Amino acid sequence: MRLPRVQAFEFNDQAWAPAVLRDTIVESLSRTLVWGKILDGLALPLSQFLERAGTEEILDIGSGAGAPAAILARAMRSVGRSTRFTLTDLFPRVAVWAELAAEQPDALAFVSAPVDATAIDSELSRGKARTIINVLHHLPPPLAESVLRDAVAQRAPIFVAEGFERDPRRFLPFAPFGLPALALCPILSGDRRAARALLAWATPIALLCSVWDGFVSTLRVYTEAELRAMVGADATYDWKYGHYTWAPFGRGYYFYGLPRVADGSLG
Repeated sequence: MRLPRVQAFEFNDQAWAPAVLRDTIVESLSRTLVWGKILDGLALPLSQFLERAGTEEILDIGSGAGAPAAILARAMRSVGRSTRFTLTDLFPRVAVWAELAAEQPDALAFVSAPVDATAIDSELSRGKARTIINVLHHLPPPLAESVLRDAVAQRAPIFVAEGFERDPRRFLPFAPFGLPALALCPILSGDRRAARALLAWATPIALLCSVWDGFVSTLRVYTEAELRAMVGADATYDWKYGHYTWAPFGRGYYFYGLPRVADGSLG
């Protein structure tokens, strides 16, 4: 199904949306990623990427609540890699990240100051590959291109992944895991349980907003052609696009770039 990209809004991106609503959506999505094992299929391509990049250090961009990095840290151990993620965001969630880092101290660290992914400090970037997991679709094309271009400018290996491609039908496999995650959010969350129950149980607000965000995400995600157009025909980088599967019908994509050295080999 070929559809044009639509830069519609998502509730969890909007400062005007109540914080408890945004947190409910994000926390439910985080549990969905865990329960559905939606990122586990990335372990092999990410491991191959790191092998070619020659590093176990990752600078995670747009880490949000930190769930993708935490999940992938465990997944990488399952394939025998001792990968260390450093979480970053323009709006860091330090308290949440500190809890995750305490659970996996050898695999997770974080930067407590805001990090602009379009102009990452060279010292912070040095020796690290970059990951952008389930995030790039939130960015409008000029901003998404700037994020990719900054990696190329600093010759940093970069790995992008999304849980689906641009097709609204690709959101349906999330339902068996997303609906229970949303329904149980008022019980499993540690704060504002009454407000969460109002949103998730007493009214359809959380469900409708979550479904809207998921549907819109499938219209905002970038295609292979759009990603390759962003990075251009640069002979100094090697780019690869591929798919990974999760659950019975889930399919996501990954897109990564590795810098070449002067003789054209990867370095």
